[in-house]
Amino acid sequence: MTYFRYIKSAALVMLSAMIFTTSAVCVEKVSAQPAATAPAATQQAYIPVKPLSVVNSPKAYLNKSIVMKAKFDKFSTLGLDYKPAFKSSDDYISFLIQREDTAHDIPLSEMKLFLKRDVAEKFIDLKTNDEVEIKGVVFSDALGDAWVDVKQLTVTKKAPEENKNGVK
Repeated sequence: MTYFRYIKSAALVMLSAMIFTTSAVCVEKVSAQPAATAPAATQQAYIPVKPLSVVNSPKAYLNKSIVMKAKFDKFSTLGLDYKPAFKSSDDYISFLIQREDTAHDIPLSEMKLFLKRDVAEKFIDLKTNDEVEIKGVVFSDALGDAWVDVKQLTVTKKAPEENKNGVK
């Protein structure tokens, strides 16, 4: 009879341990579920910046979401396939914006802006001096430059068309 009590007690202990373990696993599974996507208003906000501010201190903006207004200069391959801040030329295209501290058309080459190729194809008609809004994340400060992964590019104002004589 005592033998059965011993087996019954051991079975109860094992059953309790199984229930405890199972409930702990269930709690982990429930808490490991991804959180519901927050509405757009509560997602990470973009910090409004001037391009030269980012170029002057890229470390201050590292891993931050930024938004800036600029004049488009041209598409480029600048910075692509550079190992320390790698963006593949198979998947990305880079582009340049103009410096805002001069009246001349000079590209701001200290800022590397990368756009996914499939997105860039939608902007094939961009011309020099088109005004754009750029939303992105500064993902590197390699070479002391700002390297920006562009998440969204919006044309805010088209540049005036030039006539045959080169006059706007």
